Amino acid sequence: MVRIGIVAGETSGDMLGGGLIKELRKKNETLLLEGVGGVQLVKMGMKVLYPMERLSVMGFTEVAERYFELRRIRNNILKYFIENPPDVFIGIDAPDFNLWLEKKLRKAGIKTVHYVSPSVWAWREYRVKAIGKAADLVLNLFPFETAIYNKYNIPNKYVGHPLANKIASTPDMSKARLALNIPQKSTVIALLPGSRLTEIKRIASPLLKAAALSQKTHPDLYFISGLVDEKSLNYFKIIKHRVVPGLDVNISIGNTHQVMQAADFIMLASGTATLEAMLFKKPMIVAYKLSFLTYLIVKLLAKIPYCSLPNILAGKMLVPECLQSRCIPEILSFELNKLLTSQERVEKMKIEFFELSEELKKKPDIQAADAILELLECDESDRSYLH
Repeated sequence: MVRIGIVAGETSGDMLGGGLIKELRKKNETLLLEGVGGVQLVKMGMKVLYPMERLSVMGFTEVAERYFELRRIRNNILKYFIENPPDVFIGIDAPDFNLWLEKKLRKAGIKTVHYVSPSVWAWREYRVKAIGKAADLVLNLFPFETAIYNKYNIPNKYVGHPLANKIASTPDMSKARLALNIPQKSTVIALLPGSRLTEIKRIASPLLKAAALSQKTHPDLYFISGLVDEKSLNYFKIIKHRVVPGLDVNISIGNTHQVMQAADFIMLASGTATLEAMLFKKPMIVAYKLSFLTYLIVKLLAKIPYCSLPNILAGKMLVPECLQSRCIPEILSFELNKLLTSQERVEKMKIEFFELSEELKKKPDIQAADAILELLECDESDRSYLH
């Protein structure tokens, strides 16, 4: 029997973990799985030590507000795995939480894996050395990350991004519109303010106001939105009723990919959703706001000029980014109107999206599972098994 400890702090990590464990079970049906995760990992038979929602928090000031609770949870998880050592511990994303755990567990003789490289290519590259002390193996989702870890002689493997294989190269817009009861010939704009309530609080209002502004010059626009759960939907509705009560928006729950497929254009919060929109080949406008203190810290430490994944992957400003003071209705509406009136720009964006998407297809669940099995089989003194 192989015992695996795992901590996934949010939905995207839970999905990665679910796919990984599914592949590992194909090779070893006697896996024992314990840790923190959501629906996907529970489906894989994980014994839940803490609900995943307790770890889902973003931003410096936001983390500070729950510091003592998060520290207590982390210490309890450490104690549990020290007393009940797994054959390997896998920390999925959540670097500020997981890397501390991995370092402590590795010192205790437990093999550790960090799945999803922290954004060392964007800011705080000095963290690479700390990651090397914490993890026996780093699993990268993006091709450009490998060179950074090789530079510091840290075992790593580029496994590709799971979404690149799951999202069809040619999305079925007609089918998605039929499912959402959207007129086939409409010009559809998706408004996606994020999955966290803090994001919705800051971003929904400027997105909705921008939609209303653009509709004045393009009255045929049809707006849709997809929220992750009932709580987010109700919060979004409250904001909509307050700022643009007369704007019609087709709102649904739990079907963000379907909403993206149905759209001609997307206005969305920065994050994994921008990668999803790119994989769906949807021209987009990226919006984001952080708390003032968090923004100042990020601005001070940032190494690259972009925040959205399509721009980072392209190495240039491929999609417009409206951040902080630029995340206002007038600028968002201006950027949307530029897309609505420039077919050449839209087609060029789609072509680049296709090329970037193809680079990410690597069957990551299989690649990650194979890399972890190789780690379990390698000699303790050998740190050169993967690069």
